[in-house]
Amino acid sequence: MNETGVAGAELAPEWLPAAGDLNALVPAMWAHDVERGHSGEVTVSGIPVSELKAQFGTPLFVMSEDDFRLRARTFKDAFDTAFKDICGGVDVYYAGKAFLSIEIARWVDSEGLRLDTCSGGELAVAKRAGLKGENLGLHGNNKSGAEINRALDMKLGRIVVDSLHELRRVAEIAAGRGETANVMLRLTPGVHAHTHESIATAHEDQKFGLSFIAEDPEAPGMSAAEAAAKLAVESASINFLGFHAHIGSQIFEAEGFGIAARKLLNFTHTIQETYGITLPELDLGGGYGIAYTAVDTPRPAAEVAQAMAAVVRETCAELNMAAPRISIEPGRAIVGSTTFTLYETGTLKTVQVEVDGQPDVTAPRRYVSVDGGMSDNARPVLYEADYSAVLAGRTSEAAPALSRVVGRHCESGDIVVRDVYLPNDVAAGDLLAVPGTGAYCWALASNYNYVPRPPVVAVTNGAARLIVRGETEDDLLARDLGAQNL
Repeated sequence: MNETGVAGAELAPEWLPAAGDLNALVPAMWAHDVERGHSGEVTVSGIPVSELKAQFGTPLFVMSEDDFRLRARTFKDAFDTAFKDICGGVDVYYAGKAFLSIEIARWVDSEGLRLDTCSGGELAVAKRAGLKGENLGLHGNNKSGAEINRALDMKLGRIVVDSLHELRRVAEIAAGRGETANVMLRLTPGVHAHTHESIATAHEDQKFGLSFIAEDPEAPGMSAAEAAAKLAVESASINFLGFHAHIGSQIFEAEGFGIAARKLLNFTHTIQETYGITLPELDLGGGYGIAYTAVDTPRPAAEVAQAMAAVVRETCAELNMAAPRISIEPGRAIVGSTTFTLYETGTLKTVQVEVDGQPDVTAPRRYVSVDGGMSDNARPVLYEADYSAVLAGRTSEAAPALSRVVGRHCESGDIVVRDVYLPNDVAAGDLLAVPGTGAYCWALASNYNYVPRPPVVAVTNGAARLIVRGETEDDLLARDLGAQNL
């Protein structure tokens, strides 16, 4: 089962659209300033990909800064508008785990968004970028003592706690410093998100969150969520802000978000009534999907926002309670489509695929190798994520050939695009572009086979600049202490 809930298939999968115009770019899959120029080359902000390759090499992550900023503003404006009459607007936390750099953090801040981090390293990026602690959140199911102390040093606006054990730890560290920690409790609302199992995060049997259902061993008669809420209310070193939930990633429908919101609001109401308190915040998470292929149909931010706002408005009215300040955490939906990866093709070969155990001469498969692969995009091998690709350096009138774009690494699972139509005259040295690689590609990149990680280039107003330098072999060897003996 792939990440969008579609079963994988050999040869021509059901989800793969007809070959169509192989030179066309599907708008939903690309940044708004990516197009084919008059010469037939793919361009971004007017810069041809051949110029980017000449200046920065391949593989290369090519990001549209203007598109990133536009998507950030779109989310902020859409949710502020939808929730204005409910709670005055929404705090949008960009989920930095999707892709984070110092430059990205500054863009986020300048567009009026906040930043969600998941580690001490991501906090270090935010600090170096000059972001205020009050606009930062810290996630993670196993935060170290050093990370909790760093969060307190930076006076973070929120620490999202995943377990009763972690809540006690945060409370003890804060008490030892004579301070209070701003805390939200992450709950598992039991909402089934229609996505790959590896990125569904709201069911019971996984590491994140406090259960509504399971009784806590240390608090007989109470669920883990109830026990944690009680401790948060009673702890002098905890400033209890409210609850948080995240139902998964790459989700296209708003229904799941609405169900989670209703559950969390009802639980918020129960805790407020039980302890005579007001919880000022409620975070409904992120996970909004993007288009990786032509068949993906992501919902506009405004549509999702209005649907979620309707549920919050209705539920609060039913409960006769004032709505808490709502926050959300889009990451992929902001950065994913801003970026494409530019590759150069190398070896090509065609094989006969076996059907019912026998070679079928009518069903060839063409392998197109590129100069990157699972070291710059681990998502296909992790959870069978689907991508598309286009011939980027030129147009072609050649017939379409069902192709598999593969990487350079010593793994048969090193697949960049499992099935895509490419012109059958693609040759070594051609440039291919794979859209939708802004999220979880550079962030998950590795040095497998001692391959340096690629650079990231930001393009705006017809100019390109490095925002993350590509690694060199000297960078890789610098950490190998054996080199000191040479």
